[in-house]
Amino acid sequence: MATFAKPENALKRAEELINVGQKQAALQALHDVITSRRYRAWQKTLERIMFKYVELCVDMRKGRFAKDGLIQYRIVCQQVNVNSLEEVIKHFMHLSTEKAELARSQVQALEEALDVDDLEADKRPEDLMLSYVSGEKGKDRSDRELVTPWFKFLWETYRTVLEILRNNSKLEALYAMTAHRAFQFCKQYKRTTEFRRLCEIIRNHLANLNKYRDQRDRPDLSSPESLQLYLDTRFEQLKIATELKLWQEAFRSVEDIHGLMCMVKKTPKASLMVIYYAKLTEIFWVSDSHLYHAYAWFKLFTFQKTYNKNLTQKDLQLIASSVVLAALSVTPYGHTHGASHLELENEKERNLRVASLIGFNLDPKRESKEVLSRSSLLSELVSKGVMSCVSQEVKDLYHLLEQEFLPLDLAFKVQPLLIKISKLGGKLASVSSVPELQLSQYIPSLEKLATLRLLQQVSQVYQTMKIEVLSRMIPFFDFSVVEKISVDAVKYNFISIKVDHRKGAIIFRNLELESDRLRDHLAILAESLNKARNLIYPPVKKESKLGESLPGLAEIVDKEHKRLLARKSIIEKRKEEQERQMLEMEREEESKRLKLQKITEEAEQKRLASEYTRREEQRIHREIEERELEEAQALLQEAEKRSKKKGKKPVIEGEKMTKQILLELAMNEQFKERQEMEKKLQRLAKTMDYMERAKREEEAPLIEAAYQQRLVEEEILNEREQQQEIELSRQRHAGDLQEKNRLSRIFEQKNIFQERIVGRREAEFDKLKREREERIRQLLQARKQECETKRKLIFYLKSEEERLKKLEEEETARKHEELERRKKEEAERLAKLNEIAERQRKREMELEEKERLMKEAALGRSAEPPRPAEPTAVARQPEPVAVAVAAASSTGKYIPRFMRGRQEGSGAAPPVEPDRWGKQDDHPPQSSDRWRNDDRRPSLGSGGSRSSTWGSSRITPRGGSDR
Repeated sequence: MATFAKPENALKRAEELINVGQKQAALQALHDVITSRRYRAWQKTLERIMFKYVELCVDMRKGRFAKDGLIQYRIVCQQVNVNSLEEVIKHFMHLSTEKAELARSQVQALEEALDVDDLEADKRPEDLMLSYVSGEKGKDRSDRELVTPWFKFLWETYRTVLEILRNNSKLEALYAMTAHRAFQFCKQYKRTTEFRRLCEIIRNHLANLNKYRDQRDRPDLSSPESLQLYLDTRFEQLKIATELKLWQEAFRSVEDIHGLMCMVKKTPKASLMVIYYAKLTEIFWVSDSHLYHAYAWFKLFTFQKTYNKNLTQKDLQLIASSVVLAALSVTPYGHTHGASHLELENEKERNLRVASLIGFNLDPKRESKEVLSRSSLLSELVSKGVMSCVSQEVKDLYHLLEQEFLPLDLAFKVQPLLIKISKLGGKLASVSSVPELQLSQYIPSLEKLATLRLLQQVSQVYQTMKIEVLSRMIPFFDFSVVEKISVDAVKYNFISIKVDHRKGAIIFRNLELESDRLRDHLAILAESLNKARNLIYPPVKKESKLGESLPGLAEIVDKEHKRLLARKSIIEKRKEEQERQMLEMEREEESKRLKLQKITEEAEQKRLASEYTRREEQRIHREIEERELEEAQALLQEAEKRSKKKGKKPVIEGEKMTKQILLELAMNEQFKERQEMEKKLQRLAKTMDYMERAKREEEAPLIEAAYQQRLVEEEILNEREQQQEIELSRQRHAGDLQEKNRLSRIFEQKNIFQERIVGRREAEFDKLKREREERIRQLLQARKQECETKRKLIFYLKSEEERLKKLEEEETARKHEELERRKKEEAERLAKLNEIAERQRKREMELEEKERLMKEAALGRSAEPPRPAEPTAVARQPEPVAVAVAAASSTGKYIPRFMRGRQEGSGAAPPVEPDRWGKQDDHPPQSSDRWRNDDRRPSLGSGGSRSSTWGSSRITPRGGSDR
């Protein structure tokens, strides 16, 4: 058995084996993994392994392997992922069906190929004998060998799946689907033997399901879904049985359905019951049970009228006519006359059984013929209003056969009605269970009934009659058939006639005194005489003395009536109270019993779990002890085998000696053996050394003598070989000279042929050389043209690129000049603004100076020389050109050389700007002066001074480089 660390390894190994053609080894490897106890936990890999496993089983037709693997996989995934088992089984059935269909499509003569009575039987003896004595196989036999094995395997697949799913409540739908597919298989290929076995298998499954009720995963038949699945399976079985004309199996299917309904005590849906009674009508008609056939039709009519809302008036009339004709087709006499007691009991039991199937509950103590009889059925049809739904022809026929007394004209009046009735029938649009109905099937029975009625009525009127007259009165049959019908009626005491062929007459004899007909006549006569006597002598009415004797009788009766009513109500209340108490007590007892049962089950489960754990521990300890004891015994036996002391072998005492003691003994023995072996090897080495030295000393002179002798022999051999080689060379030289003289005659022809061949090949070579040179020249010319074209294209592209680049540079220069012009204009505008600002500032300074002088004069201060103007203010106003240059340099743009020279000629960088918040005067500036307020912010001049300083530091190197 192969072992794998992971299931994936087994799958890879199987695929490798399949690729090299070893499918049997691959199947065995997967089978070992599936049946191993190491992989009892479900995982997705196991599902892939099962898919591959069933594919191999189908390819190799290994049904037993497939069954074993599916059973093991069911154990693994029953409680974890039962859907995986469902997918595997569906895949298995799909592959089997596909293979069977493929084999069937490859064979043309399917009927001959499937001409086997039993798919499970082996080859017949005559087939084996024919295969041994015949050299060639016939087409039918080859077809059978191709198709039959696959159909056998498909049948085995259905049996395997049904066996695996029979007690699985989670896969009931899959079980039902498999059964339906098996039924269709039997129907499609007319497999009657397999159908009987399939029905028996399903029947046994249900019986075992009811027998073993303590199974864990047992399906619950009380569930509506489970019951519906089981009923659908049985109804499908019933349909297929009737289509295959297996009437006995169909009747057993009806019994199965009835048993299932009685088991769960629930009536199926009306649509299923319609199918049930429709199939019953077919079964009873085939079995010539016309009475049960009529009752089944009556039940079917009742269901159709009650539950089928789509039933049309025409369909209803046709069904009702069929019910009445079925009832009329029943023979008007029973078959129990003159029967034994045992036959009567069997008939009674049979009536009870069939009545339960049809749906009538009979009292077993009563006579069954009082309930299931022709007369009771006809009266029930009249009372239930079935006669009002039938066609006019059927009504007239019923009146003629059951109510009218026409001994001479009965047959002639019935015959046209039967002709009309035989033409009635057709497809029923609203009744799916009875797709087509033909009333012509009742014509033979009705003709027989008309004949019996005519004989019965004629026997009441006539005592004798000629055979010719009676034959003319009955146009349906010949007189031989009428005679057979009469014999059967006389046998069961329906009529009493005697046929005298010598006289050509029929004698109608009177029945016995005890007969019903004569007893009725006497009773009628007595009643008529009594009426006549009463008319002649009317009886005298005597006065009643009851009122005089009991004056208060009415009041007493009224009181007694009220008392009885009150007593009845009290009794009913007491009964209801008692029933309620009984129900409460039963409910309490049931709850107590359930609690006790639950507690008992829990205790039993705990006990079983503990017992199982204890047994497992004991088993593990026992296995460990046994393994240790076996190892110790093996070591001791090995030590005994190695030891050569025959009379001193140690005795194995498994119970007293432990593994440790035995190991120590074995180690001591091995150590002693090793020491003895080393001593032996030393002695042997010394002996071998002496022996080898002595041998070499003795063999040295012998070797030298042999060498000298070998030299002499080889020298002689060398001389002999040289002489032989010289002789061979002389012979070859002589032969070559002779061959040369022989071939010298054709030397000139050889030269001519050689020159012709060489000349032709030189011409071919020159031609090929010229063609090659021409091809090379053309190729070089083409490549030269291609290079020239490419060079021109490159030149054009470069020229175009330069032109575009030049245009782009011109556009850039134009934009740059435009930008410079705009900057120049901006600088001039700024210079003008600076000049205007400078004038304004000077004017303000003058005004401030005047104002200051006026204030000082007003305050009486001595006049002081005016302070010089603030250098910062003056320094803040750079030249316009410097401002423009600084603005240009701050943006990193191009500055003309003349402007750079002008800036350099202006001298050093402007002075550093002092603190703008430093006060130059003791008095703060006026808040109303808007120009002084602007001085507190960085003005254009101050920004320009900073920019000019940075710009000059960057422009100087460029100016130097220009110089």
